[in-house]
Amino acid sequence: MPRSRPRPVRYAPATRRGTVIATLAVVLAGVTAFHRAAPNSPGRLGSLIESFLPWAGPTVALLLVVALVRRSGVALVALLLPVAVWVQGFGGLLLPAPEPASGGLELTVVQHNVSDENPDPAGTARALAASGADLIALEELVVPALSTYETVLGVRYPHHAVHGTVGLWSKYPITEDQLVDIRPRDIEEGWSRGLRAVVRTPYGEVAAYVAHLPSVRIGAGGLASARRDESARALGALVRDEKVRTVILMGDLNSTVDDRGLAPLTSQLNVAERGFAFSFPTAFPVARIDQVLARSATVDHIRTLPATGSDHLPVAARVTLDTTSPWSPSSP
Repeated sequence: MPRSRPRPVRYAPATRRGTVIATLAVVLAGVTAFHRAAPNSPGRLGSLIESFLPWAGPTVALLLVVALVRRSGVALVALLLPVAVWVQGFGGLLLPAPEPASGGLELTVVQHNVSDENPDPAGTARALAASGADLIALEELVVPALSTYETVLGVRYPHHAVHGTVGLWSKYPITEDQLVDIRPRDIEEGWSRGLRAVVRTPYGEVAAYVAHLPSVRIGAGGLASARRDESARALGALVRDEKVRTVILMGDLNSTVDDRGLAPLTSQLNVAERGFAFSFPTAFPVARIDQVLARSATVDHIRTLPATGSDHLPVAARVTLDTTSPWSPSSP
C-alpha cells in the first residue's frame, strides 16, 4: 500500500491568532474607562467591578505576556488601549511621594482596624506608636483590649477619645468629641461605630472623624452592600454640615475610593494622590478598604505599615492642610 503523506501543519494567520486577546483588551479598556455605566442592580455589579479596578493593570500585563508568546501584532496594538486607560486612571498612584510642603502644614495620620480578635493588642499599640503619627484612628476596640491600647498609646498620645468601638489618639489637645450616628436603620441600638473630635493642631482646628462602616459580603447574589452604602450616606451628610474648615476622615470604610458606594464621601473629600496601600486581608492584600480622606487638605501619600495581629494592615498618610483657598460651610 502506498504510504500516506503527512498532512501539512496549518498555522493560523497572525491576525487570527490575536483576535481573542485583542477582544479581551478592548473589553477590559471599556470596563475600566466606563465602569460608571455598569448597572448596580441586580447584585450591585457596578460596585463590585469598581472595588477591583486597579487589578486591571496586572490583567493587562498577563495579556501582554500571552500576546508576546503568540507573537500577535494585532493583540499588542490592541493592548495599548487598556494600558492608556489604566495609566490615566491609576498611573499617578505609582509616582513617588511628593516632597514635604515648605510651609510645614502637615499632619501624619495612621488608620488601623485592630481586629476584635487581635491576640497581641500591646504589640499592635507599640507598633502604631512607633510610627510617630500625629493622629491614630482605631476600629474594633473591645474590652479588655481597649485598656491596653489606652495604656500603651497614652505614653506618647496624651489625648484620646473613644466612642463605641472606634477611637482617636492625638498628640494635640482634643477640645470636643462626640458619638456620631451612622447606624443603618435595620441594625439594633448599641451599634456605635462613628465619632467626631475637634483637634487643636499647631495649624488650627481639625475636625477628625473616625468611622467603621458595615461589612460587605460577596455571594451568589452579588455584592451585599446596602447597609454600608446607607451608613456612607449618613456620614456624608455629617461631613457636609461640618462647620470646621478642615476635615480628616479616617476609617475602615469597607470599600475602595473607586466604589460608587462611597460617593457621598468621595464627592466632597479629597482621596490619596499617591500610593495604592492595599490593606485587606493581611495575608494577601487585594484592596485598600482602610481610608484617609480630607477636606481643605491634600492626602499627599498613603502607604501600608508592617502587619500587626490584625487581619488588616495599618495605613499611614501624609496630609497637607490648605489654609489659603476660600471655603464656606455651605460649599465645601
